[in-house]
Amino acid sequence: MNKQVAEFIGTFTLVLFGCGSAVIAGSDIGLAGISFAFGLALVGMAYAIGPVSGCHINPAVSLGAVAAGRMTLAEATKYMIAQVAGAIAAAIVLMLIMSGKVDYSVAENGLGQNGWGVGYLGEYSLVSAFVFEVVATFLFMTVILGATGKGAPASMAGLAIGLALVVIHLVGINVTGVSVNPARSIGPALFAGGTAIAQLWLFIVAPIIGAVAAGLLFKTGTLDAAN
Repeated sequence: MNKQVAEFIGTFTLVLFGCGSAVIAGSDIGLAGISFAFGLALVGMAYAIGPVSGCHINPAVSLGAVAAGRMTLAEATKYMIAQVAGAIAAAIVLMLIMSGKVDYSVAENGLGQNGWGVGYLGEYSLVSAFVFEVVATFLFMTVILGATGKGAPASMAGLAIGLALVVIHLVGINVTGVSVNPARSIGPALFAGGTAIAQLWLFIVAPIIGAVAAGLLFKTGTLDAAN
C-alpha cells in the first residue's frame, strides 16, 4: 500500500468512527464512549497501517515528526494532503449517512465539529480552548515520539498512543470537543460551516504549536536520550 493511501484510509477511519460516534451514538454512549471510539479507531489503524506509513493520520503529528528530525518536510506535505483529504471524505460519508435520519440537520446537529464559547458543550473560553489544545497535543506528541523511539517496545506503540488519545478526550471533550488534529477539525467544519469555520484556525494553529514543541524537545535530546 502507498504511504499516502494509508494515511488517507487511516484519517478517514478516525474521523468517520470518532465523529460518527458523537453524531450517531453520542446520546447512548456518552463522553466516555466517544473517547474510546476515537482511541480505539487509532489503535486499530496503528496496527493496520503503522508498518506502511507510521500511522500519523494527523498533520500536527507529521509536522512534529519533521521537527524531531524523523521525516522531511516534503514527505510530511504529502502526508498532510492525504490526511486532510481522508478527513473530508469521512465527513462527506458521515453527512450522507446522517441525511437518512428524518430529523437530522447539519446546521442544527453538526458533524462532530470542534469549537468553544457560548452554545458549545462546556462553553469554555477561547483561552481555555487554545491552552488545552496546545498542551494536549504536546503531551500526545510526546507519547507518540517516545513510544516509537529506539528502545521502546514496538508492539505496544499503537496501544499506548491510542490510550493516550482516549485520556485526552475524556478530559477535553467538554472544552473543545478535542481536536489535537487539524485534519479531524477541517473535515467536519467544512460542512458544518458558520461558527465551525470561523473557529477552525485555533484547531490548526494550536495543535501544530504543541506537536512541533514536542518534536523540537526530542530533536535536541531533552526528551529523547535514546535517540
